[in-house]
Amino acid sequence: MTPSRRTLPPLNALRAFEASGRRLSFRAAAQELGVTQGAVAQQVRALEAHLGVALFQRHPRGLALTQPGAAYLVDVTRAFDTLTESTGRLLARPDMVTISVTPTVAAKLLIPRLGELHAALPGVELRTVATETLSDFDRDQVDIAVRLTRAPFPAGLEARLLFRQDLVAVASPHLLGALVPPLTVEQLRALPLLHDAHDHWPRFLKSSNKLPGAVFNQTTLALDAAMAGQGVALACRAFVAADLAAGRLVKVADAGAAQADYFLVRKRVSSSRKSVEAIWRWCMRLAVA
Repeated sequence: MTPSRRTLPPLNALRAFEASGRRLSFRAAAQELGVTQGAVAQQVRALEAHLGVALFQRHPRGLALTQPGAAYLVDVTRAFDTLTESTGRLLARPDMVTISVTPTVAAKLLIPRLGELHAALPGVELRTVATETLSDFDRDQVDIAVRLTRAPFPAGLEARLLFRQDLVAVASPHLLGALVPPLTVEQLRALPLLHDAHDHWPRFLKSSNKLPGAVFNQTTLALDAAMAGQGVALACRAFVAADLAAGRLVKVADAGAAQADYFLVRKRVSSSRKSVEAIWRWCMRLAVA
């Protein structure tokens, strides 16, 4: 069983042990850490008491690692090296911006425009997290999020409308055959329906019964199935605009507005990093495009 992180020794005690183990001297470790020799010795004693293991043998002319201490030093040093490398990579990328979007926003709107983004903002590195889960901006280290939601918003958040969720029914032109859009409700019911997690079909078709058809947990998968000629999908117009323009899909019916829309959201702060502000403005331009 993996021990709880709450049982781990204090970080300062581990730092004192690691420096003392490398130098085999409390005095040299104290000089490296910028504290007193007594403070280092006290931290090491506290660590040994916490672990219930002697890590050093104290000699008049210095320290010697015990066998458990030597083995522990290897692992602790490796852990500190990993933290140092990770911190170095983070600091080397001060212009990285993390955006949390739904998988469909990522696949249909963001990824196709990454070339435009890199051309417009060559110094900014975008990290995309595709998830339906709501983001905690602090815990998840997210700078900006795109979410399907409704106003009002908490006072601590800044939100801007990206686009309305206007729904359209779409299908592959190969599926329609001799049918000519727009299709009637009766014609739609006769075709295979493709459902996503939002499942707007019952409301659109005014049906209280379970409707048949393949079910997908993401809208982008239902749209892929529609392009493959597997049925009719119901999705936000913004997600199918490019496929409609390219002829991969055909609009067979308008389904009206849904009850929530897509918003650009970020934590309200007095001032944000220039890179975050640049991505925010770039995303807002996409809302108009």
